[in-house]
Amino acid sequence: MSHNEAKEHTPGRLNELFADPYLAFENDTDERQLHIRIMLHMLLARPMTRGQMTLRVIHGWENGGFEPEDLQHVDYTLSSVADFKRAVQDFEHASKFNTPLPADKTAILATPLADAIAGAEAEGQNLTNDIRQTPARWPAFEGGLALYTLFKMYHRLVYGEDDTYRSSQCLTPLGMREIHEFHLEEGEFALLVPPAPNAINEPSLLVLHESQLNPIEQLLEESLPLFDNF
Repeated sequence: MSHNEAKEHTPGRLNELFADPYLAFENDTDERQLHIRIMLHMLLARPMTRGQMTLRVIHGWENGGFEPEDLQHVDYTLSSVADFKRAVQDFEHASKFNTPLPADKTAILATPLADAIAGAEAEGQNLTNDIRQTPARWPAFEGGLALYTLFKMYHRLVYGEDDTYRSSQCLTPLGMREIHEFHLEEGEFALLVPPAPNAINEPSLLVLHESQLNPIEQLLEESLPLFDNF
């Protein structure tokens, strides 16, 4: 198993801006609001203008559940705040008319997990049911560490987290990505962005739980236009 699949609490692109990103977004930090807006401009707004940002809305886990096959998602091209508003409207429409929430057919955790397990077994590895069914034990097989890292990110975005910010690095279907995860008073979300040398040419991902659509919509409306004239 390759330990290069993922690393937690790693320096990332925000270290280019802040002496200590882990303190930059704490509630009692001076100029916290400025830090949030600079971060959104660097990691979100600029990839949006280049057509390199996708919004992923997750749902399905509730009441403490975390089965991989129950986590659903839908992806949207995100080039403007108007695109984000369309996602909000889709979910509001589903809630209003009591229809299923928007969801893509692909399983973001269950399918790659099944593929990784099949690959390990094809290499002769004997995986017990405990390894298969316990996320913390997925690093026992190739690809499992990356899947476990993404599982934890999704779990925190659904159920919340005490840490305001965390940075990690993880191999994803898009390639190696920095994961910048935020649990702010204004809303909870993660930005998966390419490491600095590839930032201009490779796609990024904004991930949030459907319950955060309205708070993040407000945050983007208030923050992104501030840099329009710069």
